[in-house]
Amino acid sequence: MSGSRDRGAGPLEEVTRALADLDEPRVLELVEGMLQAGESPLAVVRACEAGMRTVGEFYEQHEYYLSGLIMAGEIFREVMALTQPALEHELSGTASGSILLATVAGDIHDIGKNMAGVALRSFGFAVEDMGVDVPAERLVERALQLRPNLVGLSGLVTASYESMRATVRLLRERERTSGGRLPVIIGGGTLDQEVCVFTGADSWTTDAMEGVRICQQLVLGAAAG
Repeated sequence: MSGSRDRGAGPLEEVTRALADLDEPRVLELVEGMLQAGESPLAVVRACEAGMRTVGEFYEQHEYYLSGLIMAGEIFREVMALTQPALEHELSGTASGSILLATVAGDIHDIGKNMAGVALRSFGFAVEDMGVDVPAERLVERALQLRPNLVGLSGLVTASYESMRATVRLLRERERTSGGRLPVIIGGGTLDQEVCVFTGADSWTTDAMEGVRICQQLVLGAAAG
């Protein structure tokens, strides 16, 4: 692995490496120290997100197994519990609601989706996670049955863009007869505004904490409208 104890690294870089090494005690020690020193909680969480992405890369390279992904997710959950009180002062809006999350058909990546789920739950969202490689038909059927405030579609590979587009199109078609309109946010490390327009989604993000802010704003906007 990375051998994270680099004396030349700052605390943010060190926490990224410690999480990538699945060093839970060191991660929590660093996070607590940075928060006490006045470090931005958003910066802390984003450093941990970077570590989570490295864990995902190690998993894909067969350096980590499923147990490593589970452990990394638990460490990230503990980090969110530590940072959440301070984060409330940095994130605009207080609205919470419900969101249906899924990685779309043709994609089995779930690190980003899982991080988003942890972050959203920390800020009061009820999250139903349908998992990975979810067909458009099944996802839309569940969305119309559940009627969440938001639908979140995740994808990392470029092939997922077509699946996102197909899912949004099917959702909009079915809404014509079922009534109502569910906002859709897409997430993934390779997304941009062009992809958002292509898929027909309402918003996009490459960052779990930014995703929380966007979801809060979408819920508030829907309530105001």
